[in-house]
Amino acid sequence: MQRNSAKLTGPDIWVGVNFWSRTGGPLMWRHYDPSVVDEELRVMREHGIGLTRSFFFWPDFMPTEDSLDPVLLARYDDFLDRHLALGMRTIPTFVVGHMSGQNWDPAWRDGRDIFTDESFLDRQRWYVRELTGRWKDHPAVAGWLLSNEIPIYADWRSRGIGTLDADAVTAWAAALIGEVRAAGATQPVSVGDGAWGVEITGLDNGFRVRDLTPLIDFHGPHVYRMEDDQLRLHLGAAFVCELLDLGGKPVVLEEFGVTSDYVSEENAAHYYRQVLHTTLLAGATGWIPWNNTDYDDLADQEPYRHHPFEMHFGLTDSAGRPKAQLREVRAFTEVLRRTDFARLRRPDTRIALLVSSFLEARYPFTQPEDATSVADHARQAYIAAREADLPVGVARELDGVPDDCALYLVPSVKQLTAPTWRALVERAAAGAVVYASYFVGEHRTQRGPWWPKLDETFGVVKQLRYGLVDPIEDDLVRMVFVRDFGGIAAGEELEFRVGGTAESRAFLPVVPDGAEVLAVDGHGRPALLRHRVGDGWVVLCTYPVEHMAARTPRVNPEPTWRLYAALALEAGVPPRVRVDDPLVMTGLMEHTVDGRVFAWFVSQHASPVVVTPLVAGGSLVGLDGSPLDAVELGAFGVLVGEVVA
Repeated sequence: MQRNSAKLTGPDIWVGVNFWSRTGGPLMWRHYDPSVVDEELRVMREHGIGLTRSFFFWPDFMPTEDSLDPVLLARYDDFLDRHLALGMRTIPTFVVGHMSGQNWDPAWRDGRDIFTDESFLDRQRWYVRELTGRWKDHPAVAGWLLSNEIPIYADWRSRGIGTLDADAVTAWAAALIGEVRAAGATQPVSVGDGAWGVEITGLDNGFRVRDLTPLIDFHGPHVYRMEDDQLRLHLGAAFVCELLDLGGKPVVLEEFGVTSDYVSEENAAHYYRQVLHTTLLAGATGWIPWNNTDYDDLADQEPYRHHPFEMHFGLTDSAGRPKAQLREVRAFTEVLRRTDFARLRRPDTRIALLVSSFLEARYPFTQPEDATSVADHARQAYIAAREADLPVGVARELDGVPDDCALYLVPSVKQLTAPTWRALVERAAAGAVVYASYFVGEHRTQRGPWWPKLDETFGVVKQLRYGLVDPIEDDLVRMVFVRDFGGIAAGEELEFRVGGTAESRAFLPVVPDGAEVLAVDGHGRPALLRHRVGDGWVVLCTYPVEHMAARTPRVNPEPTWRLYAALALEAGVPPRVRVDDPLVMTGLMEHTVDGRVFAWFVSQHASPVVVTPLVAGGSLVGLDGSPLDAVELGAFGVLVGEVVA
């Protein structure tokens, strides 16, 4: 299957920064200082950044519903010209009513609904049309964004979840994008909502990515995660990028970053390095961190007065001195240059991670947890696959089960549609390996596996009782292999920490009926079974190992990666480049013109480590051409080499 790595057309890779001048933050246009702005832009440019995302602070730019502030328009003219003089470009953002922990209404809004009030929508259309018409031909304009995190502006208490009407939201986006195009602008355009919708989180905030995809030119996720596990944190943005493989549109990481109030500078640099490289390997082709500078001189100004941590997300401090995060961005741009990233793509894969349609489809009589658990389990499965160095592709059930894969991973699944189960059996019969792990859900509504013909499919007789679960009573699940399987020798034991709710900490009791037992649990019960179907296999895990890990703090790496590595070997699709260390992840990129293959090594170790790369059918050299028999990585370090025959 193909994996998305689409890029925006144009002269540059978008490596940028969200920009507010330190002279005023959101109020910078009132206190615009051309010399300070010039200095701030120069520092960014000197560190490889050629793009900003800029903001028309709505209450200031549109002081009345039928006027624009001419002084601010002239200041934005100057802002664009300064970009042009430095060889930089910017992405203007129109409807900026939310920013850094505060909502800001135009004085004339008068409580009108953003999306459904016709008079208010008319004023937004006029505003977008006027601003676009003024600057559509300016060479410093790289693209356009309709808004900034507008679900929060629309309803900050709910963040739009369950309160915004998707049809009204899509119509609003279509109307404003229509004005951009009607004004004659040809640059890429997107919404700026953060891509937090149901297709990503399982929570419907009205901004449905599938509905918006035909309207936009790129997806723009905003990712600020609070986690209880280091790998979930470092791979969180990457998995969002994978989930945005929709419509073949480029993925631009429109916002990510850290406040220095939450983290040491050293660890902030580690985080930047991880997010930049892991999202590149996950299909992102643009990066715009938040944000350019700190705002210590604005401590008495809202929003910094009541959200003081918002003062310190900068790549520079408030005096313009670069932080370690900015140096990481510069190092990243050097890697992009040396690998000719503009001509790189992700190789196709034969390993699919299937994401249940219950994440996003609004099926009747289901529970909210049915959706959110899909997102959590898929992310945990993605982490395990990356720990095993597998080039996994994310396949959405709603788009159909791809027919060109050798291995299908269906992690801790309660619900798939009946046609999908049939398709998976067909894929196995055609020669693939299909793996599924048991999961009954996190609530009592229709608690149980929605797996039609479970017994016939997996060659077992289930021993379930209606209305009851079979609880996992141990704190550790021991999986003892009774036969060799994909590099795991008979007698080897994997231990999984148990997590979940009283409802979900449950296993599937079965008796083999045609299936062969690969591993048993600590009580001698079947834990992993394999059943021949046609030319292939279906593999059943009777424990929800991905769910247990997803619900356990500080768990990664956990042994699911060994299981996935074994499945890949049995399916005949081991990774081309790997290391025997789950805390060092590999990933490949191919050059579309000359065929070169580059290998990334991304360490999750908090201290330096040396690993030996295992390369199938070739060897590894550094970007300078020197042999690379051992890979030396600093704390949370990244190294890129080239695979040669």
